[in-house]
Amino acid sequence: MFHLCCGSKQLLDPDKVDVVHRLDKEKCLTLEEFRLIKIHMSIHIWRLALHVKVRQRVIATAITYFRRVYTSLSYRNLVRKSMSEYDPRLVAPTCLYLASKVEESTVQARLLVFYIKKMCNYSSLFPISSSDEKYRFEIKDILEMEMKVLEALDYYLVVFHPYRPLLQLLQDANITDLTQVAWGLVNDTYKMDLILIHPPHMIALACIYIACVLKDKDLTSWFEELRADMNIVKNIAMEILEFFEYCRPDPKNNILLPEDRINAALNKVAAKP
Repeated sequence: MFHLCCGSKQLLDPDKVDVVHRLDKEKCLTLEEFRLIKIHMSIHIWRLALHVKVRQRVIATAITYFRRVYTSLSYRNLVRKSMSEYDPRLVAPTCLYLASKVEESTVQARLLVFYIKKMCNYSSLFPISSSDEKYRFEIKDILEMEMKVLEALDYYLVVFHPYRPLLQLLQDANITDLTQVAWGLVNDTYKMDLILIHPPHMIALACIYIACVLKDKDLTSWFEELRADMNIVKNIAMEILEFFEYCRPDPKNNILLPEDRINAALNKVAAKP
C-alpha cells in the first residue's frame, strides 16, 4: 500500500480549538465572531499569497500557524493567545512570511508590506484614513511579530498536510480524474480548523468521499478495503459541507462573508481597554 504520516501528536480536542480567550471575551467577542475572524484572515492570507506568488503548501502552512496561535497546544504545553494581544491583521501576514521561509519559498517582508497596503486601500475590512495609520504595517512590525509568533508556537513549525496523502489515495483508487475537485476541497478545509483536529489522511479521504458524491462515483468497496473509520470520514465530510452552508460561495466559488460583522469583530479586539 503506502505510508501515510499523520502527525497525530499535533491533533487537538475539537472542544479546545474553538474557544474565545478570556481577554477577548472581556471585549465582548463572541464565539461566532471569533470564527468569522479566523475564516476571514485565512482568506486574507490566501489572497495575499496570490499577490506574492508562493506555493500552495506555503499558504496551507501559514494558515495552520495562524490558527495554532489562537489555540491551546496541549502537546506543547502552550496557552492560546488572545486576538486582543496578537492582532490577527498583523499575525496573518507574519505567518505567511514565516511559512515562506520554513517551506523554502521565501518572500521578502517589504513585498508583503507593499501588498498589504495595496489590499488595504481597496478593502473596508482594513479601514485606513489619513488620521488612522494603525494598520499600515511596516517591515519592522512583521519582523517583531515574527518573534512573538515563533514564541507562541514554541518554535514548533512542523505541519503535516493532506495534499500528499490525497495524491497517493487518488492514485491507489485509480480516480486521478477527481484530483482537481478533491484538491480544491482540501484547499477549502483550511478555512476551518480541521487541520488542527483530524489526521491529514482522514481529511484527504473525506475530500475524496465528497468528490465521489459530486461526480457520482461509487468507491464503497475501495473504502472498505482501506479499513478506514467511515464514521470519522463522513463526519469530516459533513463538517466541510456544513461550512459551505454557513459560508455560501458565489458563482466564482469565492466565500462570501458579512463584512459589517467582521468589521465589528475586528474593531472589538483592536479597541484599547
